[in-house]
Amino acid sequence: MESNRRGTVSAEYHGQMDSDIDRILLHRTRIAERIQTLASEIATVYEDLDQGLTLVPILSGSIIFLADLMRELPMKMKIALVHLSAYPGRATAPSEARTVLDLVGDVRGRNVLLVDDILDTGGTLRRAQQMILEREPADLRTAVLLRKLAKAPSDVTVDFVGFDIDDLFVVGYGLDFDDHYRNYPHIGVLRAEMMR
Repeated sequence: MESNRRGTVSAEYHGQMDSDIDRILLHRTRIAERIQTLASEIATVYEDLDQGLTLVPILSGSIIFLADLMRELPMKMKIALVHLSAYPGRATAPSEARTVLDLVGDVRGRNVLLVDDILDTGGTLRRAQQMILEREPADLRTAVLLRKLAKAPSDVTVDFVGFDIDDLFVVGYGLDFDDHYRNYPHIGVLRAEMMR
């Protein structure tokens, strides 16, 4: 009885967020299917690791992507953390990435997979990659859920990409606007009036 009640509340809450969304770009089912495939691609690259893998998510946008991805990876792993912010408050365009929390966790001599939600102008990823490289990992690769192909700079290396998308401001599945919509289960485009 309690679980049914919680399920109803959850459906109603997403319904409230649905009214703020202009359109769903990627449905949660499609995201889940792609993450399974992406995890297989990653596992193939790292299949011979004895020491396992260190995942470094860029907080906060990558947390849902990270949680789903790591459950699909069949290997030992550690997690280190870094928190960078390029979309403060109600911003819909990235600014210079600001360090909120410096890299926490030992990556020296380890195989590192940097995990982020979106590659836009590359400022956040560029900064995070540099932070990790300064700590001398054995290897550094990068996975992003979304890449804005028209804007992604050629000097920012990304090894694994979930989806290429158009230059749209999107929310859901960890991505936010003014710290809202991270828990929206799909990736959607906000109605323009919600961003005023």
